[in-house]
Amino acid sequence: MKKQIQVSEEVLAEMHRHALAVFPNECVGFFYGQSSEGAKNVTEYSPLENSKEGDQRRRFEVNPLDYMKAERYALSNQVELLGVFHSHPLHPAIPSEHDLKQAVPFFSYIIVSVNENQVENTASWQLNEENQFEEELLNSN
Repeated sequence: MKKQIQVSEEVLAEMHRHALAVFPNECVGFFYGQSSEGAKNVTEYSPLENSKEGDQRRRFEVNPLDYMKAERYALSNQVELLGVFHSHPLHPAIPSEHDLKQAVPFFSYIIVSVNENQVENTASWQLNEENQFEEELLNSN
């Protein structure tokens, strides 16, 4: 059975706006909410600066300081840091080999496929026990 991730319409719209605003570069951000057995509920999104040196059209990087701030934010606001959102400009919303190398267990990875005018697809992924990405069932309300 697929794991489920619920994202509010407002948060999803915020993510999509961010991806379109930085096109043709990849955007990146953290999302927060609550998790229970096999399900996550995303209630907040925090866009980040892509700190990747060089070509940001193909890669994103999270500054370690931003990660520390995100962990602190989650603790002080009684939410969980649930994962990373990023865009794939002109590419499908499926994880790349680079995404797999950077991934950590538990986090969800919401990826949006975007072109200059619109979001084409949004999908969420999580590492399984074999250290491979498995798609999560993404719902919005």
